[in-house]
Amino acid sequence: MGDRLAGKVTIVTGAGSGIGRATAIRFAEEGARVTCVDVAGDAVMETVASIGATAHAVVADVSDPRQVQAYTDATVERWGGLHAVFNNAGVNIPGVFHEVPDEVVDRTLDVNVKGCIYGCRYAIPHMLRGGGGSLINTSSVNGLVAEPFLAIYATSKGAIVMLSKGIALDYAKQNIRCNAIAPGWVDTPINYAHAEMLGGLKEVYATIDSFQPIGRPGEPREIANVALFLASDESSFVTGSVLVADGGMTAK
Repeated sequence: MGDRLAGKVTIVTGAGSGIGRATAIRFAEEGARVTCVDVAGDAVMETVASIGATAHAVVADVSDPRQVQAYTDATVERWGGLHAVFNNAGVNIPGVFHEVPDEVVDRTLDVNVKGCIYGCRYAIPHMLRGGGGSLINTSSVNGLVAEPFLAIYATSKGAIVMLSKGIALDYAKQNIRCNAIAPGWVDTPINYAHAEMLGGLKEVYATIDSFQPIGRPGEPREIANVALFLASDESSFVTGSVLVADGGMTAK
């Protein structure tokens, strides 16, 4: 247990699994109070149970602005402020571009892009009243480079890069920082459907050094450590940035 986020109130979306769960746990380990948000009720309850009294579970869909505003306002009411928000919830539904149905396009943009827009929009008024804060959005290496079968997903993640930069500029003078994280291939369920289109997860991991030079998938906790840095005062001079944690994928 540390104190890098001691006294800070945080929100983590997509907290039921993968990077979101690892980050919620990591924030709590460093002294934060954490509102854990996920559309999957049982999963987010498991995350909170693993943390204890400094975490609170909310079942919500980040693509619904009313739900986002409700859990954001409730977090402030519950814990007296808001210092960091990690807009991490996302979907990755791969497909051959011209065959992707409208409902997949809509769901991808609604969750991945609008979810970050709403998460930032409803946090900012509280952060302005509180004297500042840190907004963190999960992009992807696919916000920087493309991969087969991920055109719609890459579109959404590229939008998050520019959203984060724009917000950073708008609020730089008010001590609100906004950054994006661009993970490479991390061992989380969100990547499993894409793996099936590439020959299966076993095949992807057997050949991963062909596209991720470090030669292995990332672990959720490794990305959580990046989010922790951005949520903490250690990153006080970092805003409008995309922190790439990809095992060297985009260095090639």
